[in-house]
Amino acid sequence: MDCEQLIQATQNGKDWVDYMSALLTPTIAVLGSVVAYFQWRTNSNRLKHELFERRYEQFAVISNFLASIMISGKSMPEEQHKYLSGTSGMRFIFDEEIAEYVGTTIWHLAVELECLDSELVGVPVGDERTKNVHRQAEIKKQLNLEFKSLEEKFSKYLQLQH
Repeated sequence: MDCEQLIQATQNGKDWVDYMSALLTPTIAVLGSVVAYFQWRTNSNRLKHELFERRYEQFAVISNFLASIMISGKSMPEEQHKYLSGTSGMRFIFDEEIAEYVGTTIWHLAVELECLDSELVGVPVGDERTKNVHRQAEIKKQLNLEFKSLEEKFSKYLQLQH
């Protein structure tokens, strides 16, 4: 091989290295972007899962509270405590409509039921007692309807869509 061929071969080798060096930076950038995308997707799915768990816990507290009223016919203080502590912060993970529904509709019915039940003690048989019992029955029916529609109201928040 003469000198000119050797210089030409060296130049061709150098060109190849220059091409590879030029392609290295975009290749690393593309691979970095792919890794970043998969990390974002993993974190997004983890957030959805954690949000689902927190929402489901609160849904279960509400469902258990209503079930306890359906079983006992009363709004018991220990169940009320579980309900209030288990549903705190609902405005942060549900919309205002759900938070208002849980904090007002269900809670007010349960408290009214408890009040009516406590007023019934010592009331003799008569119109006042009958009126109280009928109102308690209406509230229990309403709470039963709320219990049956609970899953429907919460369904859009309890979906794990990826």
